[in-house]
Amino acid sequence: MGDNSLKTRICQPIDVNSIDCLAFKEFKDSVLDGFLKGFRAAAFFGLPADNGQVRLIMILACDRQGYLRILSTMVKDSYPCLTTQAPQVHLFEREIFEQLGVYPKGHPWLKPVRSHVPYQPQTVTAGGRDSLLGVDFFKVQGMETHEVGVGPVHAGIIEPGHFRFQCHGEQVLHLEVLLGYQHRGIESMLFTKDASPAIHYMETAAGDTSIGHCLAYCQAIEALSACEVPLRAQVIRAVMLELERLANHTGDLGAMAADIGYLPASSYCGRLRGDLLNMTALVCGNRFGRNIIRPGGSAFDIDEPIRTEIRKRLKSVFSDVSNAVSLMWSSPMVVDRFDETGFVSQQTAVELGLVGVSARACGIERDARFDFPAGAFRFFHIPPSNYSSGDVFARAFVRWLEIQRSVEFILERLRCLPKGPIMSDMPPIKNGKAVVSLVEGWRGEICHFALSGEKGGIVNYKITDPSFHNWTGLAVACRGEEISNFPLCNKSFNLSYCGHDL
Repeated sequence: MGDNSLKTRICQPIDVNSIDCLAFKEFKDSVLDGFLKGFRAAAFFGLPADNGQVRLIMILACDRQGYLRILSTMVKDSYPCLTTQAPQVHLFEREIFEQLGVYPKGHPWLKPVRSHVPYQPQTVTAGGRDSLLGVDFFKVQGMETHEVGVGPVHAGIIEPGHFRFQCHGEQVLHLEVLLGYQHRGIESMLFTKDASPAIHYMETAAGDTSIGHCLAYCQAIEALSACEVPLRAQVIRAVMLELERLANHTGDLGAMAADIGYLPASSYCGRLRGDLLNMTALVCGNRFGRNIIRPGGSAFDIDEPIRTEIRKRLKSVFSDVSNAVSLMWSSPMVVDRFDETGFVSQQTAVELGLVGVSARACGIERDARFDFPAGAFRFFHIPPSNYSSGDVFARAFVRWLEIQRSVEFILERLRCLPKGPIMSDMPPIKNGKAVVSLVEGWRGEICHFALSGEKGGIVNYKITDPSFHNWTGLAVACRGEEISNFPLCNKSFNLSYCGHDL
């Protein structure tokens, strides 16, 4: 990639005017060249501009070298799509069309992302399209094929989402996922001069990732304000992030065991997830970690009695988790059901831009804590945990590897917790700045982009939850599987509905 893009790092505020606006051909060539060199799309979105134009912004991540490239271009009614040459941007382009009405000409599957209202022909003012696109589902033709619809209302206590299967007998030929039932418009509610009301939206963007999203937001606001967070607060934040990871990974392993009827591990892990959530509550009074991470630092300290108690509880819980997981790995039934189920190749994972556990289970070393360290992770590293088989077993095994490393990290950080304050004063947000914040949540990379106005305050904010990258991975993993394997495949990804919908 040449010098026609802005090179930056996470949580590094940049002047808005330093982001060059390229001609579209130069923009497209630079993006595609970046993909060929191993970059990936951390985010791709549009911002309204003057004269009815839209400024497209692409944030490319270079994982191995730990830096970002930001490119932009100006379009109006339409532009030649990137999806046909770079499948990982297909959902981003659909979102841009849905939100701003800019038509990506040649897009192979331009259906709504969150809206259930079909796109109207008048939305496209240039370029045209061949047919009315909306929520019509892809259909496989043939006398021996049939269609199965599941949701959005489900038998379990889960979020709403619709799954449409095209099957030949019991074999899934194609799975289509329709989301958007929990679209709340969070991003549009973040344009404010005061950061405090936005905390609620961050902590509920994806409720099981309250710490991850709130941390990404606070890092962005702190960068725009040139706020130095105390080291003790940085370590407390990292400990809380890893506790969130432990609780969810443990719960996921139990849920995967439940989906194949292996009740010993299911029962143990379900209880142990609660014990881990209670450790979070011990610190801040909330089992999901709300109320603790705030711009400037941490709202709660970990004093000596709490520090001692968490270390004691964590050692005990980890011993029990180890026993439960050992039961799973020693059971031929579990290994047989996990092995080669829901396979995603490494090449497909790269093409789709998968992140988090879903990527690392395909042998891709991609972890923001290691590649783009911020806060305490700049000083205390957690190596990426990988496995290469790309199936349910790999996604389960990566979780177990991460549990072991997170426990080790927490115990060591609490053993030598730095002294000092836990909160810094927040200076005003600087004008005309942009920043990218990345956090490795328990599902994967969380990307927040914030833009401050010339008169202060946040004027644009973009959130990319890891589920936005990974839902297509689930659809691909189910191809060729028996439809009865869908619950297991689904749980092995365990993606967020509301995190996607925002």
